[in-house]
Amino acid sequence: MVKEIKRWWPLFVLPTALSFLFGFVIPFAQGLYLSFCEFITVGNAKFVGLRNYVDALADTQFTASFFFTVAFTVVSVVLINVIALAIAQALTRKGLKGTNAFRTVFFMPNLIGGIVLGYIWQILINCLLANAGRQLLALDSTAGFWGFIILTLWQQIGYMMIIYVAGLQSIPSDYLEAAKVDGTTAWQTFWKVKIPNLMPTITICLFLSLTNGFKLFDQNLALTGGEPAHSTEMLALNIFNTFYSRSGIKWMGIGQAKAVIFCILVVVIALVQLRATQSKEVEQ
Repeated sequence: MVKEIKRWWPLFVLPTALSFLFGFVIPFAQGLYLSFCEFITVGNAKFVGLRNYVDALADTQFTASFFFTVAFTVVSVVLINVIALAIAQALTRKGLKGTNAFRTVFFMPNLIGGIVLGYIWQILINCLLANAGRQLLALDSTAGFWGFIILTLWQQIGYMMIIYVAGLQSIPSDYLEAAKVDGTTAWQTFWKVKIPNLMPTITICLFLSLTNGFKLFDQNLALTGGEPAHSTEMLALNIFNTFYSRSGIKWMGIGQAKAVIFCILVVVIALVQLRATQSKEVEQ
């Protein structure tokens, strides 16, 4: 059986390899080329060099979207992971009844699509603001920012909680019993025993929440649409609006250049985060 697998492995790999080639490699290469072109359709692309990148970096809306996205990502990553870990810690305590039901309830928001969530929370937050005598989301960038935070927390905490629960349950009971015998407090056990053993789990959760924060699009489109005056527009929505909403032949090329910059940015940040947390794992 093993010999047959070794003999025919290219046949099994071929469907996945072809899917990856035609679904990712070729479109990515074509998109990279188009970022150096001025075009309306792929067939009439005109090479213009680095002009699209210069125009993209000079676009004040793009830089404003970058800083807004960074601020949102920093706040959301911290809150998501702290709250998810706290809930996971509570749901893995011995003697607590109904833990499976609690986990299901916390996880359910993650099953709802981002567009639907955006419109649901738009109605809820606008209703709250109207009752408080405040301007609605389309007129209040501060409310829009915290609206994104609330929406993202509600959607992603349950997902990260499940991962943290799995990480906490994988910690050998011998470690916890030894800490108890040594007379450590619950807080000391958490920091000295659980956190070091949770570093692989923390790495995964930080990676997911960080990349999700930078790539947020559908919730942004549904909740505020970037209003007021593009002040709540994140990078992904800015790229979408540049490509599809701005008139003129040059904007599609600039939008494509922004997409390449965005891709490089997310990859670099993700790699830095992975390297930082993995080095922390080695130290532990």
